[in-house]
Amino acid sequence: MTQPTSIRPTGIRREIVQLPLFLQLFGVSAVSMILPSIHGLVVNDHQASRAFLYAGILGLVAFTLIAIAHAGRKPLDGALGPLLSLLSAFVFLPVFFAVPFLEALPTTRFVNVYFEMVSALTTTGATMFENPARLSNTLHLWRAQVGWMGGLLMWVTASAILAPLHLGGFEVTAQAEPGRPDDRIGARMGRITPRQRLLRTTQALLPIYFGLTLLLWLLLVIGGETGLVALCHAMSVMATSGISPIGGVAEAQVGVTGEAVMMLFMLFALSRLTFSKDTVTATQGGLMTDPEFRIGLLVVIGVPLLLFARHWIGAFEVEVEVDGTRALHALWGGLFTVLSFLSTTGFVSEHWAEAQNWSGLRTPGLVLMGLALIGGGVATTAGGVKLLRVFALYQNGVREMDRLVYPNSVSGAGAAGRRLQSNGAFIAWIFFMLFAMSLAGVTLLLTLTGASFDAAVVMSVATLSTTGPLIEHAADKPIHLIELGVAAKIILSGAMVLGRLETLAIIALMTPNLWRA
Repeated sequence: MTQPTSIRPTGIRREIVQLPLFLQLFGVSAVSMILPSIHGLVVNDHQASRAFLYAGILGLVAFTLIAIAHAGRKPLDGALGPLLSLLSAFVFLPVFFAVPFLEALPTTRFVNVYFEMVSALTTTGATMFENPARLSNTLHLWRAQVGWMGGLLMWVTASAILAPLHLGGFEVTAQAEPGRPDDRIGARMGRITPRQRLLRTTQALLPIYFGLTLLLWLLLVIGGETGLVALCHAMSVMATSGISPIGGVAEAQVGVTGEAVMMLFMLFALSRLTFSKDTVTATQGGLMTDPEFRIGLLVVIGVPLLLFARHWIGAFEVEVEVDGTRALHALWGGLFTVLSFLSTTGFVSEHWAEAQNWSGLRTPGLVLMGLALIGGGVATTAGGVKLLRVFALYQNGVREMDRLVYPNSVSGAGAAGRRLQSNGAFIAWIFFMLFAMSLAGVTLLLTLTGASFDAAVVMSVATLSTTGPLIEHAADKPIHLIELGVAAKIILSGAMVLGRLETLAIIALMTPNLWRA
């Protein structure tokens, strides 16, 4: 059996690859500012165009100087170095992203723009600017582009960084401790370095991610949507960021047809097997036997049917004439919105309010919060606690109920099944407890800043699950983030980073022994 050949870049490319991950991301971020600069020039938004052009040039100059300073240095390929670079990217890159944004919109404060960029990069999608008209189209494009880059970053790093360290949901099926690499995997992979793994994963996933985004954009444009709105929505769906330049899908021109197309692409957030098979969570039978995808479909089908039945009974009780068209609209609105929040995208169908107008009953925001907390699949752009962890706890619960009837029975699911039902479920339960503690901590800190308890809970769930639109749709009363104090905005920014990287990854970074590995 031949081992895979390692990638050996040469020349300038080799020097760039050997730079720390954070510096590579910084250089890519500087280059990415060309697109909004060109857009601003085309639409005669010269202030925004100059801001992005100058920021991009300054970023490239700084990147070049740092790259020259690192030339010839031997890269440090530690176990947790790339993970620290990933944390640094989510914390410090938004500062660089905020510079041209603030120059193009000088009527706001830096803390607001920093929050906006953290929200976009972590694919949360919460916004300080509730009125879309306050931002120019160039700034809307930049928000969506940063969210798209954040989604790509999670796609790549989940496979290249989190999977080898058994974090991000991979710890449920791993054979090693969370945060500690498995030497057996390294032997099978030919002992490639983390940088080589990053390069290989990027080369494999970038064309898929870019191609799917381009395809969705073309379909939305063909459906009648304007180019900018279609592009922003396409990037937001693939990144599950929920960023929209017009206030949401309900204001779009494509209607149900566009929602149906976007719904198909949201399925990529339910399981990694929808776009790749190189994962330790993969099953032998393909996508339809994948537990994450099956649980996701069960939720997407079951929850809308329950909501539909609830509103049907409500309409019958108040003796409202049942209209078949309105009933179908209500059912479709439930299907699209449930999948959107399960994938932590947060788009709301234009027919989501149809059931409420039909039966007079409101759909509680707790349903949307529960969907966002469950989240999508492992190694996807979705947030939440992940479907694989839910499956592990479910399997463990079924096994325990079987033991009530047959106390001395032995599980017949095989080695992988026993791992998933015992240690995997235990680690999943630990993560749930850590998530609950994080939720309680963020809620407590927000209440100390003056927020009401209800608003604090909604904001905590929205940020930790990276589902920003929850703030608008799950609360009984409108929550205006722009009115929060500086301390509350900083807390929410930290919660978004914590929700994106997850608690186990942060704990791994705080373990001194792992740095010596």
